[in-house]
Amino acid sequence: MSSAAASVTACRHLVRLRQTGESYDCTESETLLQGMVRLGRKGIPVGCVNGGCGVCKISVCVGSVRKVGAMSRAHVSAEEEARGVCLACRVSPLQCVEVEVVGKLKKALGFQWGAGASFRSGPADETNQSQGDMK
Repeated sequence: MSSAAASVTACRHLVRLRQTGESYDCTESETLLQGMVRLGRKGIPVGCVNGGCGVCKISVCVGSVRKVGAMSRAHVSAEEEARGVCLACRVSPLQCVEVEVVGKLKKALGFQWGAGASFRSGPADETNQSQGDMK
């Protein structure tokens, strides 16, 4: 393994799920979904894990990610992607990130939106979150 590859696998970043407050470490060499599953955590729904079903659709609220595979445009439009919406199975963290689960499954997951949550319902607002530095 080259020293560059070793440094990528060694980089770990905190991933926080906004709805639940759950957090876990994820390396730059694995997707956000792989990191969650590896640690036995829950929060982001798991589907096909290949970018085709849209089950793991999230919005990156804070921090940045790197796209590591194709995402179906049937589930993430170019406009959504520009606003930080992606599939957790197709992105890796570049720094600490905070994400929200979006899409059809958010209600099925039973998330309770408390006073501290900043989720905005409605098609125009659902993914339009500003990105900033993680505190």
